[in-house]
Amino acid sequence: MEIRSDRRWGFDVGPAALWDAIAEVDDYRRWWPWLRRFEATGLVAGDTWRCVVQPPLPYTLRFRVALDEVDPHRLVAATLTGDVTGQARLEIDERDDGCEARLVSRLAPGNGALRIVAMLARPIARFGHDWVLDTGAHQFVARAV
Repeated sequence: MEIRSDRRWGFDVGPAALWDAIAEVDDYRRWWPWLRRFEATGLVAGDTWRCVVQPPLPYTLRFRVALDEVDPHRLVAATLTGDVTGQARLEIDERDDGCEARLVSRLAPGNGALRIVAMLARPIARFGHDWVLDTGAHQFVARAV
C-alpha cells in the first residue's frame, strides 16, 4: 500500500525567510512534539536524518530521511527508509504575496507488521499520514514562521 500526497501551503514570507526557518533543524523537536527523536546535521545534501514519529495512533514510526538533493530556497528531494519508505520532494516557489511550499511524496510501510496494518486498516494509515502533514504544517506556521 502506497500513500501519495501532493500538498501546498502558502506563507506570508519570501522563499529565503521560509528556507531559513526550515533549515533550523535543531528546533524541529520544539515545533513538533510528536517527533520523539530527531538527529540531523543540517539541511544539506548528503545528510541523513534519523526520526522517530508518534502519530495519534497505537504505533511509533522509526525511519531515516536521506537528503538526496538540496537547492537552497527552492528544493529538497529525499529518500526515506525504515518503517516508512519512499520518496519525498519539497519545492518552494515565490509568489506575489510570499511563497508557496509544495510537498509531493510517495510513501509506503517499510516492515511487514505495518504493511499488514496498512492493508487491513487503510483509512487509519491514511489518517496517521495526513495528521502528521496537516498538524506539522499548522505547528510550523505557529512556531517557526
